[in-house]
Amino acid sequence: MRAARSLATLDEVESGDHVCQLLEPAENAVERSRAFVADGALFGDKLVIVGSDGRPAPEFADAPALVVLDPARLEGSSLLAAVRREAASAGREGFRSLRILRHVTADHRGPRPDTMLQSELDLEEFAADSGATVLCTYRPGDWDPPILDQVRCVHPHHVGSRPEAPGFRVFRTGEGRWTVSGVIDAEGAAAFGAVLRSLVAHARILRLTCHDLEFFDAAGMSVLADAARLLPERVVIIEGANDTVRLCWGLSGFAVPEVPVVMVP
Repeated sequence: MRAARSLATLDEVESGDHVCQLLEPAENAVERSRAFVADGALFGDKLVIVGSDGRPAPEFADAPALVVLDPARLEGSSLLAAVRREAASAGREGFRSLRILRHVTADHRGPRPDTMLQSELDLEEFAADSGATVLCTYRPGDWDPPILDQVRCVHPHHVGSRPEAPGFRVFRTGEGRWTVSGVIDAEGAAAFGAVLRSLVAHARILRLTCHDLEFFDAAGMSVLADAARLLPERVVIIEGANDTVRLCWGLSGFAVPEVPVVMVP
């Protein structure tokens, strides 16, 4: 069962992990990723690099089974299609799995901010369903904090100490099922709303497992209701909501047919 966790080093990365690595201003992305690449060769994984200019760093040029994808040609769902093709070929070629190293840059060759969240949700789904290992590297100074919050909260695994905000994680734990853990309050409500809107748009029935959700305040409930209203033909099922959450949901006026959300214990 997948669970959110922090990793002390990249040596702790396991199959199926979707890891977020945040760089300090002076840190080098290649140096920080070296252990991830080396372990791929050790375990027999096929390495895919999504780089800033479609070319591998010279230090990785001799890595076995190296495929480089140019981000300028991978907007939206084409990134998911590309890694699925590489995964299929990896199986035929005898590799254990796929290992994806993604250096996400804020220049003109990188993903547009409006597509970043969906691309990370796609990679999260791909990692969970295929067992591939994905490492996404960001330099926080390159991004507006709200954008960075959105992409961080859909990475269940982080290198180093867990970021203070947002205080929740949304990650894939089964077909059509996503787990929500941590705390959803006013500080994280905007990011939670963005994630919900992306998920609802791609699932007729969206199941959110909330047994590990520690706190869910009025701001979080409001963005949940707003996201569900956008596409009334869809249904959001909240599983594991405690008595207090279900009571507050009803008292807030959200337990109405116009809000297609079902809360179950």
